[in-house]
Amino acid sequence: MLRDSEDHVAYPDDLLSPSEHVVIHKHPHWKMLLLPIVSFLVVVGVGVFLASIVGDQSWAPIAWIALAVVGVLLVSWLTLAPLVRWRTTHFIVTSDRVMAREGVIKRTGLDIPLSRINSVRFEHGIVDRVVGCGTLIIESASDEPLEFDDIPQVERVHSLLYREVNDNPDDDFHLQGR
Repeated sequence: MLRDSEDHVAYPDDLLSPSEHVVIHKHPHWKMLLLPIVSFLVVVGVGVFLASIVGDQSWAPIAWIALAVVGVLLVSWLTLAPLVRWRTTHFIVTSDRVMAREGVIKRTGLDIPLSRINSVRFEHGIVDRVVGCGTLIIESASDEPLEFDDIPQVERVHSLLYREVNDNPDDDFHLQGR
């Protein structure tokens, strides 16, 4: 049984079949959060700068309230929403299938049985290699290749998934029946 030792939170067992177990459970790489963090710092910095400019005016309390409202809206949209999206996006490999789940309000999911996977490959450019992530590409029997971006330790995930696909006991059963 292959296990990813860096599982953050186990995927809910009630969503798995009785004989199924989680092999890998990942969230997208933290690099997805760089732009939201920079956005947060810019919004706070600009807000503080503008608040200091209007500080000596008689209408400063109204301006500060307006700046605070705009700041909260921008931080919610540019920082909190991507953080929640990151946290609620899951890439899971189990002993039976590959699952992808994302979303809070509009939840979407994708399941690919291991027996339908034809090939698994990965890609990562220089930036992805430096930060330790990449794109995992899964080709199944009848669909276009599916790309999963920003997978942490993509080479390791690729290797584990490849082994899981090729060591699937269902495949051995089908081969013996021929």
